[in-house]
Amino acid sequence: MIIKKVLYISYDGMTDQLGQSQVIPYLIGLSDKGFSIYLLSFEKKQFFVSQGKEVNELLKSNNINWIPKIYTAKPKIISTIYDIIKILFIARQLHKKYNFDLVHCRSYIASFGGVALKKKKVKFIFDMRGFWADERVDGKIWNTKNILFKAIYNFFKKKEKTYLNKADYIISLTHAGKKIINDNTNLGYNDKIEVIPCCADLELFNSENITLIQRKTIKEKMGIKDDDFVLSYLGSVGTWYMLPEMMLFYKCLLEYKSEAKFLFITRDDPSVIYREAEKLNLNKSLIIIKEAKRNEVPLFLSLSNFSLFFILPVFSKKASSPTKFGEIMGMGIPVVCNSGIGDTDMFMKDENLGVMIDGFSIDEMKKAAEIITTKKYNPEIIKNTAKKFFSLETGIDLYESVYRKLII
Repeated sequence: MIIKKVLYISYDGMTDQLGQSQVIPYLIGLSDKGFSIYLLSFEKKQFFVSQGKEVNELLKSNNINWIPKIYTAKPKIISTIYDIIKILFIARQLHKKYNFDLVHCRSYIASFGGVALKKKKVKFIFDMRGFWADERVDGKIWNTKNILFKAIYNFFKKKEKTYLNKADYIISLTHAGKKIINDNTNLGYNDKIEVIPCCADLELFNSENITLIQRKTIKEKMGIKDDDFVLSYLGSVGTWYMLPEMMLFYKCLLEYKSEAKFLFITRDDPSVIYREAEKLNLNKSLIIIKEAKRNEVPLFLSLSNFSLFFILPVFSKKASSPTKFGEIMGMGIPVVCNSGIGDTDMFMKDENLGVMIDGFSIDEMKKAAEIITTKKYNPEIIKNTAKKFFSLETGIDLYESVYRKLII
């Protein structure tokens, strides 16, 4: 059997948490399926210095050929143009050397390389990850009242159409995103779109791996009593994640559980979180902020009675699949979230998974806070839902199916 060669291009770094949760596990699985994977990624310098060696060893041990390049951060706009030129040059040079059968591009910037290799008769997968240009506007990163950013937005919306048309296959994170693509384009992409949500490594995010002694020890270190109610939040708190609203929910929760702890598992600056707490006159001693390596996250999550995430309910988020959703459910932990995000509404119709709020009124929050402090949830039902929809193995199998349709 001839081994097929795949170039995977990611503008996200493999030393970032995102790369470690949403790229590397899939590529290891696809390598195990018999594909020869070459990985071109752009690394933040500080993370590459601290974790590059460890990531390189992991990829090498799984027969993945890693070509890391340093992400250019400044000056804005020019740095991105520079990196696009690098992607085009390096992708062409690598193809000249290795003769790829398939180029798999993660999101919009990486897909410049995909279109370039498509001209060389290489099959191209546009793994769109969401409506990127709209995300930049919705997240207030690009102000389209500014003529420059308006031009950039229009440029990438045109590129989006090019990628959709040129791609041999499109990956959407959500069924909602797939529907928008088909409704807005009228080009009937159904036959070449696969929906693959952000899956979770359910071997890692598995409460059965955590002993009572481990939980007892970490609780003592963090000042959490056995009967404390713990609300957790996992991940960054910027741009999309509605920290003021989440703090307000926590304040409502305190009306029912006066000593409830709010645990943040994040790399973000603690002062940002404490400032929001101060605005609501919350007791900072009840708020715990911990930075964790990926393999430590399940232990911290295991302390949770409930886990919370509120995401800005804007157009671009219809195509988003929160990674944390599958990871939290894999631990058997019920969630509190808001409506209007990707396919979350579809899953949260099952009230056995937690509570979904419609809007951010005090009444809505108080109602949800009362529910989570009174209703009992079955961890096994939550875990089984995670296995059905968000298992890493399911995601790998779907990617393999797409690969084989194109190049086998």
